Amino acid sequence: MEEIKQKLKLIIKNLYNLDFEPELTPSPSNIDADYSTNAPLKLAKDLHKSPMDIAEELNKELNVGISNPGFLNFNLSDNYLSQKLDSLNNGFDNETKSNELSGKTVICEFSDPNPFKVLHVGHLYTSIVGDSISRLYEYAGAKVIRANFGGDVGLHVAKTSYALLRNGFTPDNLTIEDISKCYVEGTAAYDEDEQAHAEITRLNKEIYKINAEGIHGTPISDLYWKGRELSYEYFNNFYASIGVKFDKYYPESTVAALGLETVRKELAAGVYEESDGAVVFKGEPYGLHTRVFINKEGVPTYEAKDVGLIFTKNNDYHFDKSVVITGNEQLEYMKVVLKSIEQYAPDLVAKTTHLTHGLVKLPGNVKMSSRKGNFLKAVEVLDLVKDELKSEYSSTDEKVSLAATKYAFLKYKMGGNIIFDPKESVKMTGNSGPYLLYSCVRAKKILTNAFAQDEGLETVSREGYDPSEESEARDDGPERTGSRDLHPSERALIKKLLEYRGMLAESVAEMAPHKVANYLYELAQDFSRFYENCQVTGSSEEKERLKIVKVYLDTMTHGLNILGIEIPEEM
Repeated sequence: MEEIKQKLKLIIKNLYNLDFEPELTPSPSNIDADYSTNAPLKLAKDLHKSPMDIAEELNKELNVGISNPGFLNFNLSDNYLSQKLDSLNNGFDNETKSNELSGKTVICEFSDPNPFKVLHVGHLYTSIVGDSISRLYEYAGAKVIRANFGGDVGLHVAKTSYALLRNGFTPDNLTIEDISKCYVEGTAAYDEDEQAHAEITRLNKEIYKINAEGIHGTPISDLYWKGRELSYEYFNNFYASIGVKFDKYYPESTVAALGLETVRKELAAGVYEESDGAVVFKGEPYGLHTRVFINKEGVPTYEAKDVGLIFTKNNDYHFDKSVVITGNEQLEYMKVVLKSIEQYAPDLVAKTTHLTHGLVKLPGNVKMSSRKGNFLKAVEVLDLVKDELKSEYSSTDEKVSLAATKYAFLKYKMGGNIIFDPKESVKMTGNSGPYLLYSCVRAKKILTNAFAQDEGLETVSREGYDPSEESEARDDGPERTGSRDLHPSERALIKKLLEYRGMLAESVAEMAPHKVANYLYELAQDFSRFYENCQVTGSSEEKERLKIVKVYLDTMTHGLNILGIEIPEEM
């Protein structure tokens, strides 16, 4: 409860002249209270007092419960909870913002597929997570730019092009599947055949020139431009199918020149060094490793392109924060790149956050590789979920299958590996997307039936709610006409609903969609218990309980939207 935290914060400031952010959490089962704070325990070291002494001093202002070894425990009356529910009854909509980051520009870069390669399950994961993080920042009031960075030039293009030429493909008969197969073949040739290795190295330089000068009319240039076109068309169609949009796509070719220029400039300034004909940054003095930024042929590497990218993004948007999301395998690489940039543009690095995620695997824990061709394609993951949904429930609802996929990824904290089980993802019980959707559809039906009986039902009014007009925390509220004792299931659900905005603030600060997902699951469980224990329509408490159902549905709709999930009309 934000107002309790703010009141406690003010008391601590007045008593001890300390700026302290107290934490408030649901009380453990052995404490007869709704919420508790360990603020006295955290303040003890700075104040050189025992936690219990601090708790007693604070309690003179609060008049709440105290428990060892130094907790303050808060109970909320039924009247107070009912009043707070009234303030929430005006609800949310998908445009609701907290305005915490109003006026700020955040650029979120994620997905980052390379043309001339097929999207794999990792691209699906980072697309879903990146979009949800973007939605969190939009909720906080920021202007968010969704950016996508990919290699339209580089060694992978040369490997694919080598195999395309070798197999006699032409622009007229080329498909994205041909490109995928030829990337695997070209990679093997580069690693195993010295002659192929030399030819691919030559092609790499030629493709840079084709791109830079816009050359057309040769077999390799025509294959290049057609392959590039097919790749971008394939990406756009896939993103549309999962409801993810991008505001800006940065091909590597558009930032390579600036990266090359910047690295050469800072080479003269001593940031980078020459080594065996290449230009490197030596990361060992910073506990990192050495990486090449310009190779012996004078071609910028991925590292130099990332240098060009950060400056290009800043030139385009003058961002207040830049979030870059990649797989864990890029962690040490990005540390070196950012450390090198920090030597001459520390402000840009300070505004940049690199988030990483683990591998997505199917049950059985088999490691897959796009280079070896045994990887799981992004579209195959979506198809697996659709097949499971159809097999289990004879359903072909796209919203449900996409919700199952997205939620299965988003419920995990980003960082570790994920075992993605299509069968588990579609279950209508347990921690799954379909379970949350079913709960929402059930709430919709309750409200629809109520509307059918009384179209003027006042309890569903949405007007006049201002979330900034929060009343001061107190143990009890003034008597209300028609006040009543709440059922324990009602209390639990209302309390959980009141935690929503605080949870969102934490999720924004930590860039943590999994907190939203976990909250929604717990909320749905509370609603299920409420539904089982409390009659709504036809009961003497119908109007009050319809308020609870409506606020529940509004909250779930808003939270699922942050996860990029739509609620179907029926299931």
